Amino acid sequence: MNKFKTQGRNRAQESSNAIERLYITMRHLFNRGFYKPMGVSGETLREALLTLRPEIYGSVGEDKLELNGLLYVIDRLPIGIEECRFINLTSDEGYANSHFKPIVPPKRRRNCYRIDEEQMNIEITRGRSEIYDILTHLTFLFIESHKIMRRVMIDEEGNVTRDWKKLEIAVQQPSLTEAEREIALTHTANILGRTFNEVRLVHPLFSQPKNEERFLHIIYHLGKLAIDEVINNNKRIVTFSPVLRERLGHHIHGEIWADHIKKTLVEKGLLNRKLHIISANMHSVMNTLYAPLALQTELKKKSTQEVYEALSNSANGKLRTKVMKVALEKGMTFLEDHSGTNIDVQIFDTGKINHHEDRFKAEEEEAPVIIVMDYAFGEQAYETMDELLKPYAIEDEEFHLHVDSISIMGKAGILEGGKSDIMIPNAHLFEGTADNYPFINELSKEDLEGNGIDVFDGAMVTVLGTSLQNKDILRFFHDSTWNVIGLEMEGAHYQKAIQAAAKLRSNIQSDVKVRYAYYASDNPLETGSTLASGGLGTSGVKPTYLITEKILEQIFKS
Repeated sequence: MNKFKTQGRNRAQESSNAIERLYITMRHLFNRGFYKPMGVSGETLREALLTLRPEIYGSVGEDKLELNGLLYVIDRLPIGIEECRFINLTSDEGYANSHFKPIVPPKRRRNCYRIDEEQMNIEITRGRSEIYDILTHLTFLFIESHKIMRRVMIDEEGNVTRDWKKLEIAVQQPSLTEAEREIALTHTANILGRTFNEVRLVHPLFSQPKNEERFLHIIYHLGKLAIDEVINNNKRIVTFSPVLRERLGHHIHGEIWADHIKKTLVEKGLLNRKLHIISANMHSVMNTLYAPLALQTELKKKSTQEVYEALSNSANGKLRTKVMKVALEKGMTFLEDHSGTNIDVQIFDTGKINHHEDRFKAEEEEAPVIIVMDYAFGEQAYETMDELLKPYAIEDEEFHLHVDSISIMGKAGILEGGKSDIMIPNAHLFEGTADNYPFINELSKEDLEGNGIDVFDGAMVTVLGTSLQNKDILRFFHDSTWNVIGLEMEGAHYQKAIQAAAKLRSNIQSDVKVRYAYYASDNPLETGSTLASGGLGTSGVKPTYLITEKILEQIFKS
């Protein structure tokens, strides 16, 4: 037993060291200004990732291509990046005002621009976490591309297999018949070391309306650039623009974002009211407050839970429009982001709701003002919260915000239980550092129990990136005396900003109430239950609204 514990601890230590090497190396390369991912300068990143072997990247350390990990990465990088030899990470440098059309990845809100056939620019406006996210995905992508190269190159002169030649012919066709596609997939399966059935099933997941054969194109271009690197020494290069290197860490976008919110509070006459900040999605608070008013007919036929599920269905645009219309008429102000943070905001003057439910009633002068901010990304949570909690200057006079509570809710990985279960943390541990942030959570396990969903309480790990996690280090956190129940990316950053504002800088009241609650999007300790295995679907609706309702009930009682 002790032998197995020692082995597990050693693997966890190796994984922890690998994450630390990744973190330090990425900062070094950023300061350097450029690197070649498959050259000497990228070697440490590659070795660290292969040592770590994160769960999301599946079989990255094996000879066969990792299909689920590839889909996860491609959804978070701009379309066409597999064709580009030059990848340039920039700040917001004015490309939005040019002829370049922004390319927004399906699963990440970031603007990217295809400069020419060889170059892709990716705008970084959300801090270092966004850089870590992109560099990790690119490292995985290029490792996989060299797997393809090694399986198709016959000799050092550049001669390739028959499978590769057949794939090349297929991607050059404007369209393929079903028979031609299956022939191409047969050759692709041989190249990838996968079965025909595996590639046949994954093929439509990559498809787009304008490019049904996108999967074949991605495999071909990844392999083509890898072959070019080996034969002609045309290395792929990642660069960081001088403006990005100069601006990073200066809270430029966060300051613009926060000032817009405070200016709106002044315009609405809300600056001196009690404020409650919630980091959440852009639908659950609005729907909880206004669906009972806007959808009274629907609620006579369906349960509240069924209505929430209907509102979460993208096909029910009319229902959402009805709720939005009533919300805008009765106290909600929507602030679309133009600062570059990609964080939209809703401000609710709840004194204008005239709610028929007692739990959401308050005298207009004492009615809470709720600021809902969309999800931040990693370290961006510190930048935005830090700027939001600062006093607002009006003609040389500083006005401190009357922040009564700050609530953080969202998705997280769980280490015990399954998808859609709820986690109530009492501390955030910042991975890779000695920093930990214990706090008194106004939400408790008892508040959310008894609804058919399992609820866990304990510490949460704030990780550098969800794509860097592996079972060994997570199992160590779970089994050790840290009593870790889950992992996420923003908690420690939020709490760092809150504690600094309340305890050190006196920007807000020292006894500000905090609430943290997460629902499980995945369990990385279970095979087939990682983020790469797919989304929550409607199973996330119930825990989302249970948490939202409990937060709102506590706000109105305060």
